[in-house]
Amino acid sequence: MNDPHNPYDAPQTQVRAERIAQLVTATRGQRLINYLIDSLACVALIVCALTLYTAYDPAVVNSLREPNMLRDWVMTPIALLIYYVPMEGMFGVTLGKLVTNTRVVDEQGRPPSWGQVLGRTAARLIPFEQFTILFSGTERVAAWHDRLPKTLVVRAR
Repeated sequence: MNDPHNPYDAPQTQVRAERIAQLVTATRGQRLINYLIDSLACVALIVCALTLYTAYDPAVVNSLREPNMLRDWVMTPIALLIYYVPMEGMFGVTLGKLVTNTRVVDEQGRPPSWGQVLGRTAARLIPFEQFTILFSGTERVAAWHDRLPKTLVVRAR
C-alpha cells in the first residue's frame, strides 16, 4: 500500500496526477493584463453593436449619448456572454490570455466544461469580483470566477 505505483490503479490516474503537478497558475500581473485586454475587447464589442444599431436607426444616436443605467446593465451581461462563453468554451482562451500565453482549465488540467465557462461568466457579474484576485492566497492566484466553477488560469506550455 505504501508503493507509489499501485498496480490496481487505472493507467490514466498516474497521468492525471502528473498533469496536475505540472500546472503553473498565472501570476497576478498576467491576470491584470488579461483583464485589461478582455475589458477593452468587451467595450469594443458594445461599441460595434451600438454602431450597427444606430446605422439602421439614426434617430437613436441622441438617446445613446444620454446616460442610461438600465441599458448599461443589460448590455454588460450580453457582451460578457457573447465574448467569454464562445472563446473560453471552444478554445480555452480569450484575447488577453493569448497575449499572456495563459489558458483556462478545470482543476484537473482539462479544458473547462460549458457549464464551468457559463459559471465563470456569471461570476464576473458579482460586484467588485475583480478585486477578489488581490486577496487570493499566494499559492494559487484565483478570483471568484475561478473558485466558484472550480477552474484555473494556468500558463500554457
